[in-house]
Amino acid sequence: MDPKRELTSVDLAALVGEFGTYEGAKVDKAYLYGDDLLRLKMRDFDRGRVELLIEVGEIKRAHTVAPERVPDAPGRPPQFAMMLRNRLSGADFAGVEQFEFDRILEFVFERDDGTTRIIVELFGQGNIAVTDGEYEVIDCLETVRLKSRTVVPGSRYEFPDSRTNPLSVSREAFDREMEDSDTDVVRTLATQLNMGGLYAEEICTRAGVEKALDIEDATEDDYRRVYEAIERLALDVRNGNFDPRLYRAPAEDETEDEETTGPVVDATPFPLEEHEDEGLTAEAADSFLGALDDYFFELELEDEEEPDPTEQRPDFEEEIAKHERIIEQQQGAIEGFEQQAQAQRENAELLYARYELVDDILSTIQEARTQDRPWDEIEERFEEGKERGIEAAEAVVGVDGTEGIVTVELDGEEIDLVADDGVEQNADRLYTEAKRIEEKKEGALAAIEDTREDLEDAKRRRDEWEATDDHEDDDDEEDEEKNWLEMASVPIRENEPWYDRFRWFHTSDGYLVIGGRSADQNEELVKKYLEPGDTVLHTQAHGGPVTVLKATDPSEASSSDIELPDSSIEEAAQFAVSYSSVWKDGRYAGDVYAVDSDQVTKTPESGEYLEKGGFAIRGDRTYYRDTPVGAAVGIQCEPYTRVIGGPPSAIEGQVETLIELEPGRYAQADAAKRLYRQFREEFADESFVRKIASPDRIQHFMPPGGSRVKGE
Repeated sequence: MDPKRELTSVDLAALVGEFGTYEGAKVDKAYLYGDDLLRLKMRDFDRGRVELLIEVGEIKRAHTVAPERVPDAPGRPPQFAMMLRNRLSGADFAGVEQFEFDRILEFVFERDDGTTRIIVELFGQGNIAVTDGEYEVIDCLETVRLKSRTVVPGSRYEFPDSRTNPLSVSREAFDREMEDSDTDVVRTLATQLNMGGLYAEEICTRAGVEKALDIEDATEDDYRRVYEAIERLALDVRNGNFDPRLYRAPAEDETEDEETTGPVVDATPFPLEEHEDEGLTAEAADSFLGALDDYFFELELEDEEEPDPTEQRPDFEEEIAKHERIIEQQQGAIEGFEQQAQAQRENAELLYARYELVDDILSTIQEARTQDRPWDEIEERFEEGKERGIEAAEAVVGVDGTEGIVTVELDGEEIDLVADDGVEQNADRLYTEAKRIEEKKEGALAAIEDTREDLEDAKRRRDEWEATDDHEDDDDEEDEEKNWLEMASVPIRENEPWYDRFRWFHTSDGYLVIGGRSADQNEELVKKYLEPGDTVLHTQAHGGPVTVLKATDPSEASSSDIELPDSSIEEAAQFAVSYSSVWKDGRYAGDVYAVDSDQVTKTPESGEYLEKGGFAIRGDRTYYRDTPVGAAVGIQCEPYTRVIGGPPSAIEGQVETLIELEPGRYAQADAAKRLYRQFREEFADESFVRKIASPDRIQHFMPPGGSRVKGE
């Protein structure tokens, strides 16, 4: 089975109680990784340092982690993290609640200056919304604008519509939901009752009801057993009766001399019969939070350790041998299922064949229990009956009073009977068990077909590999161009140049262009970084950056003899117009002028006044009329790994992948998140994108105002 990547509603219900033990812990700092992983560092009086991780991307989880397992802090805290630090530093953790039975957790923090609520949506695309004590949204990772609900900064947070809570549903409401269904029992529990697939199957198994039983064929007794199984589960959750388990798939290679363990596939708050039936190995855990910490830590390691098939010749022989071993095991399992199902049916038929004898045994026990006779006495009476040669007593092999089970031997077969039930009910239970085993056989048959397809695929890939001569090791091929997008692990080489705090890009000719982000930076550029030979560009429209096309680096000797290429000046002009009010106003072109550095002065003419960031121009200007806006953001892998942005023609040769933008309806922060998700899809190493290209870093290179991906 595939490993779990999202917490279930039952998981969250179990977590609420365990999170409660951390109430009173104080928040130190908040960190945001990418656009979907939030970390809160806290201090608890009894436990010391506490680390809380909340992830709402492809993996959806919320749990504490061991301090040594937390990821390294990002180098530059994004705005969302800074907002949380301002609101939560020194705040007390006041508790957590689950919204109804939905996959939503609400973490509450108290400070003298007010309440902060972090509402975590662990469904759909996932989201984290930060609200005040009155549920007004301060900020959120994703804005939501639907007919049914809205989650945007400045509005009141709206929870999704209420759904049936199976852990508190009344018997009458349960019956209505079941009767309104037009499918089978397990699908009804999963969807109508919101149990989810895994726990819907678990309830059926615990209730002894066939999963594929059509609702039209379900009896009142089936309803009763299913409802009682749900009630027992709800009671365990409410009372905190947890016995957490970490489940692993069977190890692929087992040896007698070395104990091996398979990969993790699930962590649950209590043992599940479904997982036991699937042959998963279970490991007990001290707490559910601890089990989730171990589970997701190992899951991340397994994802990172997946081999890169392009690096060397794959071991096709081992892969083929593994599939053949699995097929052999699956065939053995199918034969075993057939034998088990046949044995259960034969035992059920034996009960009817020896009906009077079995009825005599069960009636004797039931009559004794109505007289409050203890199980030990009942067992003694059967032993006495054996000595007197009573046939019914001789058929009794054992009595288990703790489980209410009596074991009988009929025609050499030992059969466990539920003492409180009659012959027909015990036979029906055996027939139902035979059907359940046959269902497992059907699943195994489907699995063996999948494995056979995998086997044929491995053989085909081996034949294709051997049919070419291109895969031989050759040192001369080491210098081939790297495919960064397909690399399993991209090495990170960081560099923060002196101009990184400004807007910047390098032209297609290699010249540096820098622009101011504010009036202060415009002032600084003119006063500090403008050198002879540089070209200054600005839009005719008000509200644009001072744009400087550098002839030389500040560390080099300046020169007025350098002739800047027209292509670089045109790219700088496009940069100037794109990062101005022209883009913000939704226009697609604007006028730009260029002057030499010696034409720019901070000294106004008599009677003139220059605002901060402003400057005066002396002499003629060169105009670039109707310069089209154009901006792109890309990811560079050589010589450094980083996000860069600027005119598409300038950066396309410097990046491995880029996304072109145009003025549009998405706010800058929302558009940055869309670009981040698209970049993650393009790189095989998603963790690389998270580390160097967070939405906050992407936003650093985007024009002001609304944007959209070009062509959307």
